[in-house]
Amino acid sequence: MIFDSHMHTKFSADSQMAAEDAIAEAKSLNLGVVFTEHFDYGLALGGKDFSFDATEYMSVYKNFRGSSVRLGVEVGLRKFARSANENFIAAADFDFVIGSIHLVDDFDIYYPDFYAGKDKATAYKKYFEQMAEEFSVADFDAAGHIDYICRAAPYDNPEIDYPTFKKEIDEVLRIIVEREKVLELNTRRFYSTRAIEELVPVYKKYRALGGRFVTIGSDAHKVSAVGNYFEHALDFVQELDLMPVTFCERKLEKA
Repeated sequence: MIFDSHMHTKFSADSQMAAEDAIAEAKSLNLGVVFTEHFDYGLALGGKDFSFDATEYMSVYKNFRGSSVRLGVEVGLRKFARSANENFIAAADFDFVIGSIHLVDDFDIYYPDFYAGKDKATAYKKYFEQMAEEFSVADFDAAGHIDYICRAAPYDNPEIDYPTFKKEIDEVLRIIVEREKVLELNTRRFYSTRAIEELVPVYKKYRALGGRFVTIGSDAHKVSAVGNYFEHALDFVQELDLMPVTFCERKLEKA
């Protein structure tokens, strides 16, 4: 079974999606579900705390858990949060842990403050360098949305631009492969042909370095986004000789 391995429900500060609705939608699409609620230690935006109670999460959702529903977490990685992240992950028996970069130099890169006074080269280099630094030490199973910065970057061309940032991106990919982690294929931006094309050389390099597996995730925060663009994603991984996987009890399972 193919799983949508990245989605957020009411346990995430930026989502109100009901777990029951997400499961029903995924079932209609013949997909499994991995809930990956946000844990970004110390991040509070608009009065919302981007963390949750892991014990409560496991208790409330325990009856959903099974062969087609897994319980995971998306952990925001930064130096300031390393100890808190380790303690949080150890506090519950998660099936799956995504490691993601949402903040760089303690600025949320979804908002303009991070980009103020920076050209694209400066901003993206910092992003990939922090990614490499955190991926080298963090506890995670899959590296989340490598192109996350492209969602909000204010530049004329916000795309990932592998040729320009090849050195930094290759270091990220090398760490993922050497630590036997998995690279996520996040379909949030798969509405854009250009976004897909920009990811091709990144995932080709991942494969060339020995990476074999990918998780596929919609990053859904609402029911209508569950399983979005999965047909495109499956074509993408097939063409690049990659294999979609999921995790159960933090062990890799082939689709």
